[in-house]
Amino acid sequence: MGRLDGRVAIVTGGAKGLGKAFCFALAKEGAKVVMAAHRLDTDEAKKAAKDIEAKGGMTVEVDVTDEASTKAMAEKAFKKFGRIDILINNAAYYYGVGRKLFHEISPEDWDRALDVGAKGAWLCARAVFPYMKEQEKGKIINLSSEVAFSPTKGMIHYVTSKAAVIGITRVLAGELGKYNICVNAVAPGYTDTPASWTIGDVSKFDVGSIPLGRVGVPEDIVGAAIFFASDDSDFISGQTLLVNGARRVH
Repeated sequence: MGRLDGRVAIVTGGAKGLGKAFCFALAKEGAKVVMAAHRLDTDEAKKAAKDIEAKGGMTVEVDVTDEASTKAMAEKAFKKFGRIDILINNAAYYYGVGRKLFHEISPEDWDRALDVGAKGAWLCARAVFPYMKEQEKGKIINLSSEVAFSPTKGMIHYVTSKAAVIGITRVLAGELGKYNICVNAVAPGYTDTPASWTIGDVSKFDVGSIPLGRVGVPEDIVGAAIFFASDDSDFISGQTLLVNGARRVH
């Protein structure tokens, strides 16, 4: 018996990296998983989709910045499984984001980071809300980042999007509590994912700043999300949990 038996979970940005790890961790705990991604036509995404479908889940293409697309995502999940219990807002503008000083970042890049990271979380929460409200229970887990708590240089658009996620989490917790919907955030530290390698050499990261002495891996992050998705966290809402080996504390 898994902690999430009978639950239905949507994970955005679910076809690779941390999102894929969330999908398979949720499935291992018994959830029916909706792997939602902007692109499902890559070799990696096709394999992940095949594997999650073999575990009873489904895949959906979604543009988290588009209201109609997010509504369609939720509708397809509900039509397939008859309920929506969990949403993990994992999609982010991170893959291949180069480091530039604040005055060098283009307005287009700024808008893209905020649209995916902040607007996307808001729209996806709006999309699943009617179903969770009807059930009188739901769990929304938003992905923030350790960078929201540090003077990170060269990524002001990404950092701002992750700080915004914390604000969204707190407001939603306040507004949705009366419907028994808990909203929390997970803030990973620097994590060894394919997206991180597009920004820098992960193997050269100074682990001396991490008390636990190593860079995180996706498997380090999923436990926090599973906790927030489960009944174990039914009286916890509006919180942000840093998962970073104590590099930053909050």
